[in-house]
Amino acid sequence: MTTTPSDPTAALPGRPPIVDLATWQAARDELLVREKACTREGDAIAAARRRLPMVELDGAVEVVGADGPVPFLDLFQGRDELVVYKHMWHDGAPHQGQCEGCTTTAWHLKDAVYLNARGVSFAILTTGRWEEVASYVEFMGYTQPWYSVRGVEAPVGSSMGHITCFLRDGDRVFLTYSTTGRGNEPVNGSLGLLDMTPYGRGEAWEDKPEGWPEGRRSGWFWRSDADGNATWGPTSRPVPQWTRHGATPVETLGRHGHHH
Repeated sequence: MTTTPSDPTAALPGRPPIVDLATWQAARDELLVREKACTREGDAIAAARRRLPMVELDGAVEVVGADGPVPFLDLFQGRDELVVYKHMWHDGAPHQGQCEGCTTTAWHLKDAVYLNARGVSFAILTTGRWEEVASYVEFMGYTQPWYSVRGVEAPVGSSMGHITCFLRDGDRVFLTYSTTGRGNEPVNGSLGLLDMTPYGRGEAWEDKPEGWPEGRRSGWFWRSDADGNATWGPTSRPVPQWTRHGATPVETLGRHGHHH
């Protein structure tokens, strides 16, 4: 069925019904009640999060960054609070072969000036060898501080793919919060905006109207070719992150001299 200006109520195949503005506003207002309830519950959860107990750790444990080994305490940069993102790492992989989700998260927080203004420092930790990490950071053009925590025990090292928060009291350091999986989503503002759009994130798990475009697997936006096939080859230029001048598929392979 084709919608024409003279027939505005005709349904488009695989689309929600077409209505007038007043009818849309009524439906929108009904959904807003649920959205506000979700917001209030989120505020209540954040309040409970601030009241979690905390665990003291050794702030002198060393991590490796651009200036060599430094105590973890240095990551606070003199501030009282620290948020870190723990970036998964695949040893020996080419740049475009690193974790899709972690790369997306890191890309969305290129600098932390607004966190810094609230007395919060930010750093990215990963288990990669510093030499590989430094090459990757340079290639991607990242400006936030990165550190290798290879061989470092939890809660500074260990499992990656987490957002973790720490509090400092003088020379004492405390773990206050950690989350992973979809708990990492607040960093990725694109996901929240995509959730507002008609087609959503374009991922297979989403609940969509019948006839909606078929979703793809999570992570297709990173390590895939033009047809959506996951690959680490020269055609897998991951466009969103590859916006730095001179970053070409040839350069991608040339830095490591191999691909999988």
